[in-house]
Amino acid sequence: MGTVAALYRYPVKSMLGEAVIAVAVTEGGLSGDRVYAVLDGTGAVGSAKHPRKWGALLRCRSRLDESGVVRVVLPDGTALPVEDPELDAQLSKLLGRQVFLSAFVPEHSRLERAVPEYEGGVPDSVRETAAVDATGASITTGGVAPGTFFDFGRVHLVTTASLARMREVYPAGDFDARRFRPNLVVDADGGSGFPEDAWLGSRLRVGEALFKVLVSTPRCVVPTLGHGELPADPGIMRAVAREHRVPVFDLGRLSCLGVYLDVLEAGTVRVGDTITLDAAA
Repeated sequence: MGTVAALYRYPVKSMLGEAVIAVAVTEGGLSGDRVYAVLDGTGAVGSAKHPRKWGALLRCRSRLDESGVVRVVLPDGTALPVEDPELDAQLSKLLGRQVFLSAFVPEHSRLERAVPEYEGGVPDSVRETAAVDATGASITTGGVAPGTFFDFGRVHLVTTASLARMREVYPAGDFDARRFRPNLVVDADGGSGFPEDAWLGSRLRVGEALFKVLVSTPRCVVPTLGHGELPADPGIMRAVAREHRVPVFDLGRLSCLGVYLDVLEAGTVRVGDTITLDAAA
């Protein structure tokens, strides 16, 4: 069906991540992916989905060094290991309130999401629960996937065909894959439009690993934000909302790009690996 064009992991949730050539995949996802998050005293998990509160995290980059230690590169270029207490102090200064890094997922953690104005950005039933918080943003509150810092699926995939289609729809937009924070970027052979829509419920053999395609990925405000050298572009998600709204469970038709995967068999995945699509169970 295609090949792996790029691999990314994000050792600290909602920070910029790193491109890798090869990565071990376990039942919990890509090794080293979302193993830490920034938390505050209220139980909120740091997520750029609430940009007024956590958007500055996208000015930081997280990576694994050669010894397997996660390091965070701050906006001024300072690199500190996650175990260094000075890192908590610097992140607190950056965010303007007391925060700390954690590998432990609190039992009653909260994930806050800003509510987009455009239709299809959030289920209507969820929009009705939104409230304005102290930042002045209209937000909804949910949780992370149990025992993890993932929003839902353990692995996120986007195709070059979907990104190319969105460039046709919104030529002024920069549909760099990194805006959508994927783990796998797939160059689908001869694919056009949104080929991953047809993969739902199927199994993908990618290198040594086997995945199940769970659901289309509902998009939030994050792709519109600045990511390193990629500037902010509020038109990105409005274009997705106009072009690609698909059913997601019983939540209605939502703005989606990419798919979430679950891991069925562990193994190593490499850039250039071929991808085989098995029939849906």
